Amino acid sequence: EVQLVESGGGLVQPGDSLRLSCTASGFTFSGSAMSWVRQAPGKDLEWVSAITRGGGSTYYRDSVKGRFTISRDNVKNTLYLQMNSLKADDTAIYFCAKHYGGDYYAGASYSHRGQGTQVTVSA
Repeated sequence: EVQLVESGGGLVQPGDSLRLSCTASGFTFSGSAMSWVRQAPGKDLEWVSAITRGGGSTYYRDSVKGRFTISRDNVKNTLYLQMNSLKADDTAIYFCAKHYGGDYYAGASYSHRGQGTQVTVSA
């Protein structure tokens, strides 16, 4: 059974940093591209960032480029999202998602998503 468990969320002030983690099990983590997606209150789910199976390529939505860094540890089966210079607009539930294949392309669908971790950015 595929399991994705996010952690690391919390309440922070604008300009602060957080690092999210996603621990994966039940599948070959090193064989799957992974993404972070988020859902803000009252809004649709939106893709945030992706990383290919080996970590060699990363992708970001424009609004987080230069502030967020996605990475993975295929030995620990863990996906990370380092979030710096957080803004109120980053407030959302953040989910990690497993893609069907090892590569990523824009709009790629995913097969599984975790339960999410809440990130709240507020003064």
